[in-house]
Amino acid sequence: MPETIEESCRREVLRRAAGAEELNDRSLYEVIDRVLCEKAKEAYLTLAGRTAMRRRLFDSFRRLDILQELLEDETVTEIMVNGHRDIFVERDGKVFRWQGHFESRQKLEDVIQQIVARVNRVVNESSPMVDARLPDGSRVNVVLPPVSLGGPALTIRKFSRNPITMDQLIRWGSIGEEPAALLKLLVRARYNIFISGGTGSGKTTFLNALSQYIPNDERVITIEDSAELRLLEQPDLIRLETKSSAGISIRQLIRCSLRMNPDRIIVGEVRGEEALDMLQAMNTGHDGSLSTGHANSPSDMLMRLATMVLMGAELPLAAINSQIGSAIDILIHLGKLRDGSRKVLSVMEVSNDGEGKIRLAPIYEFEETGTAKDGRVCGRWRREARGPSDMRKLVLAGLGDQL
Repeated sequence: MPETIEESCRREVLRRAAGAEELNDRSLYEVIDRVLCEKAKEAYLTLAGRTAMRRRLFDSFRRLDILQELLEDETVTEIMVNGHRDIFVERDGKVFRWQGHFESRQKLEDVIQQIVARVNRVVNESSPMVDARLPDGSRVNVVLPPVSLGGPALTIRKFSRNPITMDQLIRWGSIGEEPAALLKLLVRARYNIFISGGTGSGKTTFLNALSQYIPNDERVITIEDSAELRLLEQPDLIRLETKSSAGISIRQLIRCSLRMNPDRIIVGEVRGEEALDMLQAMNTGHDGSLSTGHANSPSDMLMRLATMVLMGAELPLAAINSQIGSAIDILIHLGKLRDGSRKVLSVMEVSNDGEGKIRLAPIYEFEETGTAKDGRVCGRWRREARGPSDMRKLVLAGLGDQL
């Protein structure tokens, strides 16, 4: 296949850049402009085509190559690269195949290495899976061969440049005004809240929005695999991130955080034996803590938490359930509906039944009322209770009369 003008320009820019000392952005643009000017004498290039090629050439050397266009497109929420030729994007909850592709597998691998190097992570054939993040906070997952049989797989979960607020979620129909107002009171009153949901249901986004209700005179510690939470209004904030190459896990960070005099601990996601440490922290004076986990329903989440605790300790199931029921006050379950929208499906109160089992009592439930002509799911949040039956924290916070 004959070489395109853009491929020829890229090769020539690479040759000249390699022969010079390290170039800053301005110098790189000057090299690109000279090469484009020379190529324009050989083949006709429109002004618009030349401008677009200039940007793509710069992106291929300094940024994330063809993915830069998608990263700058605010309508794109997820980018999925299945090998260098197949790229899919998510817009408005729907997945589409994108027309662009990397020029080679090597170029995709170069972009992957550029991403992981920025956060001091390593990915190669002997360690072929890694989680990372982009400078804007977007979440990145990489899987390389031989684990990924079709070539390098790269998934980027984008986040808004400005943190999404609860008011925005209300406008988008992700939650109603009434349940949002209740959750604001519960966060301020230091109820321990756990958010569950499936992959892509919006758990991290919702956790970030919920965290904005934390009073700004409190000391908050966030613990994550890849730092994504952005508590911009919190002046006394410590952000901790795991480091697998040094053997620093979420479990170790939770234990370390307890010695840092926190008012609240926020664990981005619990996946394993660290669940026990999180529950113990909630049960030993760190009220108002928040976390998330993967599950298909509230009851599934409780069973998964029990299983996670069993990974790190041999305890009777009744004792584990007692820990969970005492530690978590409120369970919020999110879901991604058939129209691509993400919604709060239920707000539940969690408690012990006194017999080694956990009781879930619904406060709000999302009830579908139909489907609009445009395919949008319609519904309302049905109120099942005035609020949590255990009002002690609300009363202590002086908020008991606001329900």
